[in-house]
Amino acid sequence: MDYRKYGETYYIRLDRDDEVIGSILKICREENILSAVYSGIGGCKNADIQTFIPEKGDFELKHIEGMLELVSLNGNVITDENDEYYHHTHAVFSYKKDGEHHIDAGHMKAITVLYTAEIELRPVLGGRIRRKFDPETGTGFWDFEDQD
Repeated sequence: MDYRKYGETYYIRLDRDDEVIGSILKICREENILSAVYSGIGGCKNADIQTFIPEKGDFELKHIEGMLELVSLNGNVITDENDEYYHHTHAVFSYKKDGEHHIDAGHMKAITVLYTAEIELRPVLGGRIRRKFDPETGTGFWDFEDQD
């Protein structure tokens, strides 16, 4: 992994066997980025995709692997009142399986790079977005801090 900051934006190059979400969170911790959004593309070798099932109040997990084209990665990083980091990441992958083209997408738990991934990380400027726990869904949502 390598990254550079140009202006207020971080440009991240992930290499073979780097884990995408963990790498983004690591940079946020190192650079003291408390809330940000990101996007990216790349060539990956496996991904764990989660789909939230409201009736169960839990996620179903699907693991995919092979030569996965990371067509689109979008997400955000926020922190809670204890400065604990959380991500909310969605991605779309295209790949061939049994000679046919497939697409899988959803909420990401983990993604491992095969060749490279290129990520643009944009910190929130002029404020901070925190995580607010929602007991009804058992997950967290954006909470906007007063800027007064």
